[in-house]
Amino acid sequence: MQLNAEDYAAIWLTLKLAGVTTVLLMLLCTPLAWWLAHTRSRWRGPIGAVVALPLVLPPTVIGFYLLVTMGPNGPIGKLTQAMGLGNLPFTFAGLVVGSLIYSMPFTVQPLQRAFEALGPRPMEAAASLGASPLDRFLTVALPLARPGFITAAVLTFAHTVGEFGVVLMLGGNIPGVTRVVSVQIYDHVEAMEYGHAHMLAAGMVVFSFIVLLALNWLQPKAERRA
Repeated sequence: MQLNAEDYAAIWLTLKLAGVTTVLLMLLCTPLAWWLAHTRSRWRGPIGAVVALPLVLPPTVIGFYLLVTMGPNGPIGKLTQAMGLGNLPFTFAGLVVGSLIYSMPFTVQPLQRAFEALGPRPMEAAASLGASPLDRFLTVALPLARPGFITAAVLTFAHTVGEFGVVLMLGGNIPGVTRVVSVQIYDHVEAMEYGHAHMLAAGMVVFSFIVLLALNWLQPKAERRA
């Protein structure tokens, strides 16, 4: 049995969603992780808890509230309509927004741990040589935190690939638009097309194993280089 056109479309859409989400989260979460690692603000605890909420909340809960918030009567929905962007639910852009929120802890936490592990000495040494705060961050902190960046990128990509509850609630099941691999597997099972479901599910298992294997292989090498 071979994959059909809809299966390939779902695979491509899933990879596209995971890639876009990973790039955006790495850009957005790096300064947030740096702040969480070094701030003494009283807001550190609440903000860290908000970031980690997707780890404990059911995906359907997150998807439901995103659907309500970004719907035509929600505050974000009204804002996007006023800006001429239309409604985000049941679009690829809506899936990206949901994935950003749902996968955020898988980006922030590895980066935060990597920044915390640096300690103050490298930054103090760079400061004593006259480096500006931005120079210290770009030339000292980022290279030394390379293992954390590798872990964050791999985990974020893999976690986004495996999303189901959030994308189903927020994006529905539109072929070529919001139907990702996890939803396609669900559709095959509902239609009792177990052969197609098995091929996609087995592919997900192999992908997950390769991701974890690569992560275990890359981390020690990155730590040695750092």
